Amino acid sequence: MLTTMLFLAAIAAGSVIGVFGPGCAVAGLADPLILLLVGAVFFTMRIESPSALRRAPRTALIAIALNFVAIPLIAAPLTLLLPSEALRVGVLIYCLAPCTDWFLGFTRLAGGDVAAAGALVPLQMILQLALLPVWLGLFAGESVGWMPQTAATALLVWFALPAGIGLAARLLVPRSWRVRAIGVVDAGVPVLIALVIVAIFAGNVTTILADPASFAWALVVVFAFLVATFALGDATARALRLDHAAHALVTVTTSARNAPLMLAVTTVALPDQPVVQAAIVLGMLIEFPHLTAITHILRRRIERRPGTHRRMAAQSLSRR
Repeated sequence: MLTTMLFLAAIAAGSVIGVFGPGCAVAGLADPLILLLVGAVFFTMRIESPSALRRAPRTALIAIALNFVAIPLIAAPLTLLLPSEALRVGVLIYCLAPCTDWFLGFTRLAGGDVAAAGALVPLQMILQLALLPVWLGLFAGESVGWMPQTAATALLVWFALPAGIGLAARLLVPRSWRVRAIGVVDAGVPVLIALVIVAIFAGNVTTILADPASFAWALVVVFAFLVATFALGDATARALRLDHAAHALVTVTTSARNAPLMLAVTTVALPDQPVVQAAIVLGMLIEFPHLTAITHILRRRIERRPGTHRRMAAQSLSRR
């Protein structure tokens, strides 16, 4: 409950800063905070048992099938409701790119399988960058060449570098201090997510005010998309009888989108398209409240199970 309140307060604070304060200056902190978040999640990642690691490929395969096969079939018809082609392209780009950074933090908070989530990051990043020209050509009639250099740079900067630093820092911490250090960083993950939310809202909340009539449609479509993807992920996890860790991962990864990376790539691929870029940004204004809500739902589910508190305590003590 405290984490949910923290995220709601971050949304409010970021919105106020964006409207009345130095929104652009605060927004500049978003990228370094996201990188710090990825590093922190990998620093706190538990070394799973061999049996848990063997389950990770199945979970990753389910997530990839939902993100790259089922979700495009949801996004394409929904975006037909939008009043302009540029707005449709922007929302489509937002919807089709699964998140590769802050979803790790939300997966962690929801009690999800962070080890499988970490393995999923490079796969999803490569797939979404490779498929971007395909999606734009198929659904939006746009012709965009794939940029291998952009993909390689994104993979290095947004995943490999912070993840490597986080794992190296974990190994370098003396064994006698490691449990305490992991506990401190683990407690700081919600705060880092809250700071990311503040920075993104501060820099982008005025986008909604620039053209409220057009972007109101975009908000409706994104909201419907997020509700549909949550229902899809949750129903799939239940149908396949996934355990809570895998269930939480599938639900979060199908709900979280990769707006910052897609915004950077789209700026290069489709220059001089401010409406497309604004539509990508707009999705984040709904996404964070949505992720906050589903994280709360998933946490409540696991906390209601008998013996949950004992298991969570044991897991905390087992971190090395």
